[in-house]
Amino acid sequence: MTNTQNAPHDNPEALIDTSKMTAGQRAALELTEAARDAAAERASFGGGLFMGQFGLDQLLPFPEQEASDRARGDAFVHGLEKFLRERTDPDAIDRDGEIPDDVIAELGRMGAFGIKVAPEYGGLGLSQTNYCRAAMLLGGWCGNLTALISAHQSIGVPQPLILFGTEEQKRNYLPRVAKGEISAFALTEQGVGSDPARMETHAELSPDGTHFILNGEKLWCTNGTKAGLLVVMAKTPPKIVAGRERNQITAFIVETDWPGVEVVRRCHFMGLRALYNGIIRFHDVRVPRKNIILGEGKGLKVALSTLNTGRLTLPAACTGLAKRCLEIVRKWANEREQWGAPIGRHAAIADKIARIAANTFAMEAMTFYTASLVDKDKKADIRIEAAMAKLWGTERAWEIVDATMQIRGGRGYETADSLRERGEEPAPVERLMRDCRINTIFEGSSEIMRLFLAREALDPHLKAGGAVLNSQLPLAARARAAVNAGFFYAKWYPKLWLPKLVPGMKTGVDPKLARHLRYAERASRRLARRLFHAMIRFGPKLEREQVLLGRFVDIGTELFALTASCARAHSLMKQTASRREQEDLLQLVDYFCRAARLRVEELSRGVDRNADSAGYRTARTVLEGHVPALSEGMVSRPTSRPHEDPSRLAA
Repeated sequence: MTNTQNAPHDNPEALIDTSKMTAGQRAALELTEAARDAAAERASFGGGLFMGQFGLDQLLPFPEQEASDRARGDAFVHGLEKFLRERTDPDAIDRDGEIPDDVIAELGRMGAFGIKVAPEYGGLGLSQTNYCRAAMLLGGWCGNLTALISAHQSIGVPQPLILFGTEEQKRNYLPRVAKGEISAFALTEQGVGSDPARMETHAELSPDGTHFILNGEKLWCTNGTKAGLLVVMAKTPPKIVAGRERNQITAFIVETDWPGVEVVRRCHFMGLRALYNGIIRFHDVRVPRKNIILGEGKGLKVALSTLNTGRLTLPAACTGLAKRCLEIVRKWANEREQWGAPIGRHAAIADKIARIAANTFAMEAMTFYTASLVDKDKKADIRIEAAMAKLWGTERAWEIVDATMQIRGGRGYETADSLRERGEEPAPVERLMRDCRINTIFEGSSEIMRLFLAREALDPHLKAGGAVLNSQLPLAARARAAVNAGFFYAKWYPKLWLPKLVPGMKTGVDPKLARHLRYAERASRRLARRLFHAMIRFGPKLEREQVLLGRFVDIGTELFALTASCARAHSLMKQTASRREQEDLLQLVDYFCRAARLRVEELSRGVDRNADSAGYRTARTVLEGHVPALSEGMVSRPTSRPHEDPSRLAA
């Protein structure tokens, strides 16, 4: 192992050349890199794809849920399904913008706010897989209830305390949240989204050293207007690390009834109209030191680790949404006749239905595989697989709900209430579309997910050779790094050209699936080669080629989806004796893999032949206002009206 591979993650300058960065860029990099977990060196299937290491043995046999674990989840999931069907009205919740108090209370009584909290702290103690099953159920029924429950325990107080809480913190707070006291996560600010270095909320130690004094304001705090407890990220006084001052971000547990905590306003959105999302202000809030999670300065690690698991809720909920859409289009395409035949018989509609079904299966396979990693180890490093599942699942879900709208036509665009009043089936496609749109933005937008995954894809190369490009290091150190990197690449690169037997193929995989898995292995080696070639071509400037890096990320994500689908199909085929069911499943997954391979090939062609540079130049031209024809013929809109406060509009 080379010296650069042993370089600590909390010293990004040893890996990345920061000499040409602005102070803000350097500060953001330092904070983010310091939060990376250097100890998490699990052989990730997703990470291996970018290095040409196709670890099929990690997915075969597919980690299906154990019968005993499924049985423990069945009682809750079946009870939740019955409650949702009989006691909740998603259309009324959407119409009123409120979740009835008795619904929230009953969810608390049945344990829906403490699904993963251990029984000794008052929770159900169910697995991540069972939690995902519940999220799928909710996602296909009501987006508002999904957001309430998932924001509470995926990114609110429960998950950070399960991962990092002290015993005292767990005893004090987990029973409260498990019984139904709602919690929230406060990170985003008015000018701060994914750039923690610009965070303005701050906390200073009190003179007696027992408390931190918290001041600041948080934006878009989901559940914030209903929450009794918050996880708040705030800057704390900087510390000297390796002779340099480094910003510190700390995670605090804050109770909303403490003096100085104020809900400024509730925010309202296109969809999720009953989302309890708000602006929370903190004025001289005294937070005991014992309410720090993990440790002072470790807040970003808490946030990133929590979000890794929290992101998995989104593809799970999107799977439920996709299944609901599939149910709607199956019924409509069989019943609706045009030109003498049910519309499902027409090729244009059949193509959409096939894509909906195939992508739904893949989404579920990716989600269940990643959930199984958490069930094996609650602190498992799932950052790559969770990000891939979130990115791919949310984007496919949007395509699915859009296709559902198109298939239903005017009845998709019409509200469920209007359909009901006219005596037609009130299929809530319009509501599903509005509620679905946020998923590619929630908990890391698609653009941020691609940048995050690109950083992970480049990580082995930064460890092996990043110091060579670092102009801040002495020439001798860079020369030594070059020698070490040369040894690494002399051993690694030739392997990318050599044919390889795929581990796990000896388990009797159907020939159709085996063909796709062999393709994925070859495509993984090609992906690794082309990523390496891009590094040579662009050098340190590669980080700016975000569209190009996005293509590499999308190729890897498609290969993950393809492999997970084949592995789960193989497992399900072994579980059924019905030849017809086996053939139907094989047909579905074979179609998905064919389509995924076409997408991979298109993305691969775009690596060398694209209009990225022209597009960037065009965007700069447009931003600078050099094409006045694009602004002609519009009704100009004032930034504010005389009776409105511009600062309130901005909020």
